[in-house]
Amino acid sequence: MAVNSVLSFDTPVSINDLRTAIPLYGPHITMVVKSEPGVGKSTLLKMIAEDNGDKWRSPRDTGDFSDDKYDYIYVDCPVKDAPDTGMHVPVHATKTLEYYVSSLFKLGSKKPKAIMLDEFMKAPKMMQKIFTRLMQERMAGDEPLPNGSYVFCTSNNETDGVGDGMLAHAGNRVMIVRMKKPSAAEWNVWAGENGIHRLVRSWVAMNPRCLASYLDGGQEDNPYIFKPTGTLLSFVSPRSLAQGAHTAMAYKQKVSQAMTTAALAGSIGQSAAESMAAFISLEKEIITTSAVIADPEGVTMPEKPAALFMMMFNALDDIQVQDDLSQFMKFINRVASTECKTVFFTMLCQTKRTMRLAKNNTEVAAWAKKNLDFLI
Repeated sequence: MAVNSVLSFDTPVSINDLRTAIPLYGPHITMVVKSEPGVGKSTLLKMIAEDNGDKWRSPRDTGDFSDDKYDYIYVDCPVKDAPDTGMHVPVHATKTLEYYVSSLFKLGSKKPKAIMLDEFMKAPKMMQKIFTRLMQERMAGDEPLPNGSYVFCTSNNETDGVGDGMLAHAGNRVMIVRMKKPSAAEWNVWAGENGIHRLVRSWVAMNPRCLASYLDGGQEDNPYIFKPTGTLLSFVSPRSLAQGAHTAMAYKQKVSQAMTTAALAGSIGQSAAESMAAFISLEKEIITTSAVIADPEGVTMPEKPAALFMMMFNALDDIQVQDDLSQFMKFINRVASTECKTVFFTMLCQTKRTMRLAKNNTEVAAWAKKNLDFLI
């Protein structure tokens, strides 16, 4: 019997918590990570590889990965069938059948395996039964995984209404954990470190509600987000921002504004697309970072908050040395919007590249001390 009831716990954890916990818990119990669509759970295997100092590659990549500590194995559960995991083949000498395990599990290598069963709860029920032994006993067919191997699963919440369910007896043998959706500030830190277009990051900072969750409550009138009761295929999520919105903005100079807006709508939904497209018209009002650094106390202050937000994110990308940061901080001190200044300071101190500059900058230290109440 499939379990389709709403889970009783509501203590979601961050993706950073999970990337730490999965390798620790994994050799002992299989964790099933659940979240709403598009919040990044499928990237966990890549993050774990990076945390181990290993090279990440897609299943299609070839190359020398002999120095990796683990074999990283991605399994797209909904499209797998029994022959994809192994088959019985005849042994003519003994007139018996012998089970041959699929190369998917890389048992030719003695390295421990880190196996992600992606979208496990959308797998056919027969495949859920086949994967159960892998999850419980660390066995691929009749072959044990090397010592130190671990398995974890990802899937959507049952309340998302996208077809997830688990066999009741299997659910009691795993650790089910809900992953929370990142906040706008958390996503922007990641986005800044991963080359996401600055216009996208600026828009998210100005519209933090775009990364709210329907599980938060009070989001019935939120036009941006995924809702199980809705019919929209395109909506704002960390995934659609990083893929669709980033791509649309990256090529906006080479296509018409109509094409850019259509591309955004097809990725993040019509409401978000119209709002984000309006940012493009403000670019002419933006003062370059170099101009601000050259005359921080004399350049014209933009009237529209959106233009200021874009200038903040431009600076986060452009500033490379202490002197430039000190100059830009003189401009920041002129900005009237506390919200805008707080966003800049938060991103500055949480992004890996800029935090090294911030912690040794006297202008930043002075601003932080003066504005401590806003940062708590």
